[in-house]
Parts: sequence; C-alpha cells; structure tokens
Amino acid sequence: MIVCAIEDLIFSIKISTAAKQLGVDIYFERLRDRVLPTIREKQPSMVIFDLNSSRLDPMTVIAAMKADPQLQNVKTLGYVSHVDSDAIAAARNAGIDQVLARSAFTAQLGAILQSS
Repeated sequence: MIVCAIEDLIFSIKISTAAKQLGVDIYFERLRDRVLPTIREKQPSMVIFDLNSSRLDPMTVIAAMKADPQLQNVKTLGYVSHVDSDAIAAARNAGIDQVLARSAFTAQLGAILQSS
C-alpha cells in the first residue's frame, strides 16, 4: 500500500494509471487534516508527497512521521519543481527519505511504485 498526499489532478492520474497497470495498491489523501491519520490507519510501505502543495503542508506531515516511532520507518518520497530549492531544503530538514524533480519522478514512476 502506498499513500499519496497529492492534490494535483494530473499527477494523481499518472500515479493511478501506473499503479493500476502494475497492480500496486494506492490511496490518495487530499485533506490536510486527514493526511497523518490516514498514514497511521493504512500503515503504508511508502508515502508520496507533492512538496509544492501548500494546502497539504507536507513538511509538517513528514516531520511528524519521522518523530513518531510507529511511522518513522515508513519510506517517504517527494517530488518538487527542480527550481524550488527552498522546498527541497525544507523537505530534507523535515527528514524526507528521497526528493525528486517532477520530471525524474514521472520518468521513474513505475520503478518507484514497484519498489515500495
């Protein structure tokens, strides 16, 4: 199971399509107040974040996950505009496991989904 904290419709469709083709179970959470509870409930192997989402507050969620003994080992991956160095630095400071540029995320999506 992979949880996706993503509000971008285009990326949601890309992820859904690839997951369906690969037989990977995914769940999308689009409500800020439900992201962390959903992660606790679903106990995913990975959480994918849109690091440019101001609505979902990914940096706070990542920091909370990494501070929680029950969630700290859940793999976290975020994608971001390659020119958004502030978001990249903030995600790394929050403890994210991997940050990819949007283009790299799209190119590697199949492998990412299968590695979870």
